[in-house]
Amino acid sequence: MTETNHRIRVENLNVYIDGQHILKDINLTIPGRKITCIIGPSGCGKSTFLKSLNRMHDENPGAKVSGSIFVDNQNIYNKNADVINTRKKMGLLAQHPCPLPMSVFDNVAYGPRIHSLCKKKEIGLSVERYLKLVGLWDEVKGKLHSSAARLSLGQQQRLCLARGLATEPEYILGDEATSSLDPLSTKKIEELFVNFREKYTIVLVTHILRQARRLADYIAFMYLGEIIEAGPSDEFFNNPKHQLTKDYIAGSFS
Repeated sequence: MTETNHRIRVENLNVYIDGQHILKDINLTIPGRKITCIIGPSGCGKSTFLKSLNRMHDENPGAKVSGSIFVDNQNIYNKNADVINTRKKMGLLAQHPCPLPMSVFDNVAYGPRIHSLCKKKEIGLSVERYLKLVGLWDEVKGKLHSSAARLSLGQQQRLCLARGLATEPEYILGDEATSSLDPLSTKKIEELFVNFREKYTIVLVTHILRQARRLADYIAFMYLGEIIEAGPSDEFFNNPKHQLTKDYIAGSFS
């Protein structure tokens, strides 16, 4: 698959929730096989934008979405779009770890089983592969059939990442994915994102500028539901074009 097909293109996206205009005429192209960080102060619409990328607003009867989001050159908001397939492409890592109420093994095996991604006799190999991919195998191989809830928060978040990767997504979405973790666990998750960007298009919501500086290839700065400025990370931080961007980077508001 070419990099072009790994881009996400957003055109005239508007999102209303319970009558409030949250996202306003968003136009943005997210580059393929890069890490894009969506930054901005709390309440500016970052998480709402991320949920738009895998149609999570469909679950909210008070949400109204207009505009287009092209994933693999297909508009996921077309009336004939395959929502299940769209969500399968998008591996979502939430703000707080949310392992399924089952064993470590069954958490990772869940996706391959329901999507029939591998034969029954290969499930064990698949679980081992993805736990190794997130650096968790050596830590949990002796307790695969214990409850996932018994893992530390950092381990749970890596388990959730392994579970998402096991469904064979093309994109990874992270919504403040390290905000509830200790510094060591945060470092491990960040290192995984950096290692994965050659294979996946990664979109991360973060309010931590230091994290965006460390990870991002591309930055989109949001304020009050609008994209104020977007571009390559070095250019964004070293030569911002808008005064609002300069003020935010300088810490004038957060």
